Amino acid sequence: MRARKVHPRLARGEVRRVAVVRNLAEGELVQGILLEEGIPSILRRSGGFDVPDMIAAGPRDVMVPESGVDAARALLSSEVDASGEVGDAEPEALHPGNRFALKLAAGMLAGLLFFGAVAGAIYALIH
Repeated sequence: MRARKVHPRLARGEVRRVAVVRNLAEGELVQGILLEEGIPSILRRSGGFDVPDMIAAGPRDVMVPESGVDAARALLSSEVDASGEVGDAEPEALHPGNRFALKLAAGMLAGLLFFGAVAGAIYALIH
């Protein structure tokens, strides 16, 4: 049934990444959107996230044959405009205010870990 939906002209060439999704369910949704337009696709776990215990968790690359890359990107970019979540958009540079907040949060976390370690050492020495 799925094979009948694929347009042969969009199924030629090596596979290339057209989108990165957050998990398996989101990847299957994107695959369904692509298939409805006749574009075949496969999901591949993104590098660095191959944890067998987390079967459906972790980011996935949506791979499409070279002949369907432009059509898939055009289709997904229209889906991104509608939902704002799916696609392979490059991350935007952090706004200076966001950088400060990120550095502040990292500093507070480092301080919390340091004082937790000191408190743990003092507790171990007392008992």
